[in-house]
Amino acid sequence: MRIASWNVNGIRAVLRKSLWEPFVDQIEADIICLQETKAEAEQVETVLKPGYFDYWHSAEKKGYSGTVILSKKAPISVAKGLNVIHIKDSPPHSGSNTTLDTSIDNTLDNEGRVITLEFQDFYLVNVYTPNAQNELRRLPFRHKVWDPAFRQHLLALEKQKPVIFCGDLNVAHKPIDLARPKANESSPGYTPEERAGFTALVESGFDDSFRLLCDAPEQYSWWSYRANARAKNIGWRIDYVCTSQKIRDKVKSAQIHPDILGSDHCPVSVDIKRTLRL
Repeated sequence: MRIASWNVNGIRAVLRKSLWEPFVDQIEADIICLQETKAEAEQVETVLKPGYFDYWHSAEKKGYSGTVILSKKAPISVAKGLNVIHIKDSPPHSGSNTTLDTSIDNTLDNEGRVITLEFQDFYLVNVYTPNAQNELRRLPFRHKVWDPAFRQHLLALEKQKPVIFCGDLNVAHKPIDLARPKANESSPGYTPEERAGFTALVESGFDDSFRLLCDAPEQYSWWSYRANARAKNIGWRIDYVCTSQKIRDKVKSAQIHPDILGSDHCPVSVDIKRTLRL
């Protein structure tokens, strides 16, 4: 079973460039999690490839943020946001047709950043973590509000069954995870606060699946559009698939796919033994 994650930086742009079908064909995933889709479901009628169900959480602000999950099997339940409201017997087509009560703090749930699907043996969480932004304007919210709330969401799910979460976490965890760590010690995505937030996730019982299996340097998933950074591989690893430590023995492989183009991010994926059932 393959789970793939990709920050597409605008799904409509990927479609216009005719890069969507090649990505889906090459990645061959059972579940595809997308971030920064910047679209509503009705704006992108061609996203759903035959054989996938689609579940959308779009931001209230048009053309901003947003997450989507495509799954070859319909889940048991769907939840949008961090309020852990589960919808039993979800409609067999698009999650975008499901109405959810997201009355929890709007600063957490109005930007379309989290979708949770429940399957037979695990929960899958797709996340697009807020960026700390220039001059670290949003770092207090990220560090004091978002990170604790997201960790609480994961731990609440973990009490019921194992969790796999993936997406753009907007943090390079360790020096090995970016090309120029010393030059970026106070940059968004590499502050002590953001790195501590990711450490707290790991220490709560989750594995960074890629680092579980690979300790090689110069493995990145995001490159600035400036200064030809991707061609020079001056990048950051800020996209993850993380798994409950209790299913560590089921993680077969984890990959970064830098050859797949269409965004400033590339996809990441993990292969899970089929004994963990959808």
